[in-house]
Amino acid sequence: MERTTVSHWNWQSIWPAPAKLNLFLHVVGQRADGYHLLQTVFRFIDHADHLRFEPRQDAAIVLATPTPGVLPENDLTVRAALLLQAATDYRLGATIHLDKQLPMGGGLGGGSSDAATVLLALNHLWQTGLSRARLETIGMELGADVPVFVHGRNTFAEGVGEAFTDIELPPAYYLVLHPAVNVPTGAIFGSSNLRRDTPPIRPGDWQPGLGHNDLEPVACAGFPLVAEHLAWLRQHAPQALMTGSGACVFAAFPGREAAEALLARLPEGFSGWVADGLPEHPLARL
Repeated sequence: MERTTVSHWNWQSIWPAPAKLNLFLHVVGQRADGYHLLQTVFRFIDHADHLRFEPRQDAAIVLATPTPGVLPENDLTVRAALLLQAATDYRLGATIHLDKQLPMGGGLGGGSSDAATVLLALNHLWQTGLSRARLETIGMELGADVPVFVHGRNTFAEGVGEAFTDIELPPAYYLVLHPAVNVPTGAIFGSSNLRRDTPPIRPGDWQPGLGHNDLEPVACAGFPLVAEHLAWLRQHAPQALMTGSGACVFAAFPGREAAEALLARLPEGFSGWVADGLPEHPLARL
């Protein structure tokens, strides 16, 4: 995914909304209001949704490509644009075109990434001038994963997902498998079987390969396809993990050739892809 310089981002641009992987995910507690306290490392990969924007002469926010089963007013892209309008008193609208490539309920952060790209893109196109930190705050109103996509750096995240310690990650290639099931995040976090007391670690003590995903046992128990894909992948890559609350599972490889070779050996009915780990979000320097 090529980086485009700031001056090249305009109304004609195709704006990327990349996927993320959680390189580990620990649940270290739960607040009185029900929110879970997490520790995780987010890594962006070069598998993405893409968005285009058209200026409007009225104040409407129009999603030209609605998601089946989702009312436009509930879509995160529309809500993000409306929040930016409200925060800046901007009087004109936009038409949003979303080319959806990332699976829903996959644990890749697709909806959150789309919302973040809307905030970043329209703040730039409308010239509303909000800081990235202010956009992160707006993003938190949309969902816990939105701020990290606005933040734009591979990072060790804590709290409910808003406290960041940026980290440099080595180059890696990821084989990502997508079980054909939509895992609802709320059901995973709401499970009585979810472990919520993993001891915290310090950001400086984490290194690639350290940690696990506390959501994984719950997702595997409730969705056998996730367990099946993870078990197959671990036969060939013992460090394989589930990302987020599922359903996607992944393994890291130091070279693309090894990842591609394993992709070619997928059992019948399995689907997946190989993606590069990115050094940062494509819009990190916007």
